[in-house]
Amino acid sequence: MPFNIRQLRYAIAAADHGSFYRAARSLDLEQSTLSRGILKLERSIGTPIFERSRAGVTTTLAGDAFIRGAKPMVVMADKLVAKMRAAGQGRAGGLILGHNSSVSAGNLRATLMGWHEAHPDVDVECVEADRSVLLAGLDTGEIDIAILIGAASYEGFRCEPLWSERMLVALTASHPLAERDVVHWTDLRSERFLLPVADPGPAIRDMLLGRLAVSGTEPDIRMFQASRETVLSVLGGRSGVSIVCEGSTGARYPNVVYRAIHGEQGPALTGHSGCWRDDNGNPALRRFLKFIKARYALSFDL
Repeated sequence: MPFNIRQLRYAIAAADHGSFYRAARSLDLEQSTLSRGILKLERSIGTPIFERSRAGVTTTLAGDAFIRGAKPMVVMADKLVAKMRAAGQGRAGGLILGHNSSVSAGNLRATLMGWHEAHPDVDVECVEADRSVLLAGLDTGEIDIAILIGAASYEGFRCEPLWSERMLVALTASHPLAERDVVHWTDLRSERFLLPVADPGPAIRDMLLGRLAVSGTEPDIRMFQASRETVLSVLGGRSGVSIVCEGSTGARYPNVVYRAIHGEQGPALTGHSGCWRDDNGNPALRRFLKFIKARYALSFDL
């Protein structure tokens, strides 16, 4: 291109103010600098943009058309610079977030909603998959951060505890335990548990084995080759219960209710951890980690 954005900015200011002197003052530069820049611009395009007189300047017929076309170019250039600066500071761009839990309710959903409100220019793409898939995505850089149910520690990744959420039992509305506000682990010893093979089913199965083993009986756990949503959808017509994290309770299923589970120490809780690569240079990731750290008063270092 035979001219630059600075020269266009000079010409637009001169056309708006009708004077090289006033245009130079508005741009905080010397009038001679602005005048030379506009003269170079006119020579580059091969036609005068302004008619000059002692009273000031006015655009020529060709100059008027040129200024109308130049204004959106300068606006677009300013937007591009602002966007690049914002991306460099983590205030724009993109973030790929992986998770193996539902976002219909709970802290993950609240975090995403709060982040979007505070950083509307940062596109967050969510990837729900099993833990192994998410860790592979972290390794290849396809995922910036994975938020996983339970404690996490994996070689090559930075993993930190983020928050805890309640565990609830999902059961039919006609189940005797549905009449209670709170269900204890001991109340569930004789139940048949229906869980998905996919995440977070295996983690919940392991938790059940640990929680109910103290009763001296091995829990009846059936693992299904189906999603969490499918298991809950058909639960209303089966004789069995399921265990869900609080993040799943925003979704409703026919004839299914949720009841909080308590143990000896109070509400049954499960933690959530964040995993990421320390060498990930995405500024949006660092800003997201700072956001989570402040929101939940966490103490990990960045």
